Amino acid sequence: MKFDYSGEIRSKIIREIQIGEYAGESRLPRETVLAERFGISRNHLREVLAQLEMEGFITRRHGVGTVINHHVCRVKNRMDIETEFLDIIRQSGYEPGISHVSWTEEEAGPYVSEKLGIKEGTKILRVVRICTADGKPAIYCEDVLETRLIQKEFTRKDLEPPIFYFLKNICDIEAYMDLTQLHAVLSDETVSNALEIPVGIPLLNMEEVDYDIEGNRIFYAKQFFVDTIFEQTVMRKKL
Repeated sequence: MKFDYSGEIRSKIIREIQIGEYAGESRLPRETVLAERFGISRNHLREVLAQLEMEGFITRRHGVGTVINHHVCRVKNRMDIETEFLDIIRQSGYEPGISHVSWTEEEAGPYVSEKLGIKEGTKILRVVRICTADGKPAIYCEDVLETRLIQKEFTRKDLEPPIFYFLKNICDIEAYMDLTQLHAVLSDETVSNALEIPVGIPLLNMEEVDYDIEGNRIFYAKQFFVDTIFEQTVMRKKL
C-alpha cells in the first residue's frame, strides 16, 4: 500500500495545533520555518496547507499569514472529513475494538442492485463488522461489493480492518470518493441484537456508495451509530 506522506505531515501539524507547540498561538510560523521543521519542501508544504485550509483548520490571508482556527481544531469528530471508524471511537475518548466479523456470498437483491448499478442476482460479498467503544457495541457496519472484484483468497483477518484495506490488498482497487446519505432511523431486530440495544432505539444511519477514480461504483455500505456514544459535527464555510 502506498504510504500517505502528506497525510502524515497533515496529522503532525494538526497535533501541534491541538496539543503541541502551536496550541497557544494564533498563527502558524512562516512557510520557510514550517518546511524546515517538518523536513519537506515549500511546494510540498503548500499542498498540505491547502488541504488544511480546505478542511477549515487554518485560514491563509495575504499580508496576515496563516491563521489557526482553534474553534475548528477543537472539534472531536467531523462528518465532512473521511475518518475510519476506529479513529472516530478513539477521538470520542473510548478504546476502539472489533467484536464481530462475518461475511456471506449471496445474490444481489433490488436495493443493492440499484445502489451498485448491477443486475439483480449478481454475486456479491456482504461483510458485517461490529466496532466497540470500551468493549460495548458502538457501530454496526455492513459493506457490499461484487465478488468479481476479488482477486485473491482471503481470511477473516483480511476483513477486520476497514473495507478500504480489503479493496486495496485483495481486490487491487482503491476508493476515490463516496456519496453518503444520512438518515435518522429506528433500530430493527437485526441491528438491535448486534448493538445490544432495545428494538426501536433512534440511530444515525449512513448509507454510502464509493467510487474509484474513473467513476465506477465499487462498493455500497451502511452503518448505524449508537447515538449516546458519538457527537458528529459538519463544518461548512462560504466559498
